[in-house]
Amino acid sequence: MPRVAVVYLSYHSDPYLEDMVKAMQSCTYPKERLALVIVDNPHPEFGLSTKKINEVVAPLAGGSLPEVIVLPEQKNLGFTGGNNVGIKWALEHSFDYIFLHNQDGYLDHDCILKLVEAMEADKTIGCSQALIMLDGTDKVNTAGNSFNYLGFAFINHFGKKLSELNLKPVEEVGYASGAGLMMRADLVKKFGGLDEDLFAYHEDVEYSLRLKFVGFKAVVVRDALFHHKYVFSRSKTKFYFMERNRYAVLFMYYRLATLILLIPALLFMELGLLVFFILNGWGNEKLEIYKYWLKASNWKLWLSKRQKIQRLRTVTDRYLIHKAASRVKFGAKEDMNHPLLVYIANPLMLVYKAIVQVLIFW
Repeated sequence: MPRVAVVYLSYHSDPYLEDMVKAMQSCTYPKERLALVIVDNPHPEFGLSTKKINEVVAPLAGGSLPEVIVLPEQKNLGFTGGNNVGIKWALEHSFDYIFLHNQDGYLDHDCILKLVEAMEADKTIGCSQALIMLDGTDKVNTAGNSFNYLGFAFINHFGKKLSELNLKPVEEVGYASGAGLMMRADLVKKFGGLDEDLFAYHEDVEYSLRLKFVGFKAVVVRDALFHHKYVFSRSKTKFYFMERNRYAVLFMYYRLATLILLIPALLFMELGLLVFFILNGWGNEKLEIYKYWLKASNWKLWLSKRQKIQRLRTVTDRYLIHKAASRVKFGAKEDMNHPLLVYIANPLMLVYKAIVQVLIFW
């Protein structure tokens, strides 16, 4: 059977380790074909979790757990850099698949098996995600995510009961969630891992788009369950990276003509977001985003990335726009779905997308 490296990114993982260990112990995938790679990013308040990892996880390695590798880092490399450390280890040790495991979640017993089976059966699947459940409930956290054509990303089917979910066994999605993501090692070797310049947020959007750019699919596997101790949070740092990275992804993937066509819609949404940031007391963070994009060195960085991405292209912008969502819905927190978003922004985005789809022939 294919060899799978489970990359567990720790960032003060002490409260979550025992649940992860119990789940890994009950995993039905052959343990001799697995490795648990724990990358430990230091937390600014709590430091490394290596001591707890050595107490709870390491003694079980090679017994009730598969091989365990602990990679403590000197500084916080973020979600992208931290996971890439584990991905690099997996590639160096000839693993076939890499599963990115959020620290605040745990595997269902046959999650890895179901993901591998789906990807072995269909080689056009570039990456797949587990069906991520809200821990301790029968409700969905995400059954695949959507990518709006203006760059916004949001989760699908949040809060829906599993029994009410109408999904195919393997269903194509806008992008696969990085919380429980299975990657093909051969594609990572060829097209790269997570983009470390994104640091955190939109990295799974960008990775899924990169694979779609070269003709692969991102999917959710319905019967591969992953349980997530999900807590919705809003912070100025989170929104800074989400907004900065949204523009970076748009700039990398769309043709120049498409970006020009989208300028009116982008400016309209930017005005609304500016008001949102100011009302939440995050005006300085919005200013920092503007300052970031005013630096020539940053434009040079993303321009070089854009050139590399565009050379990979096998699909049209018309295809990308067609596959993208027409509106935005933040299912995780209803107060995020402000009436201005629901009754003004979303209808306008829907109409604007219909117009640009007619105009874009490239």
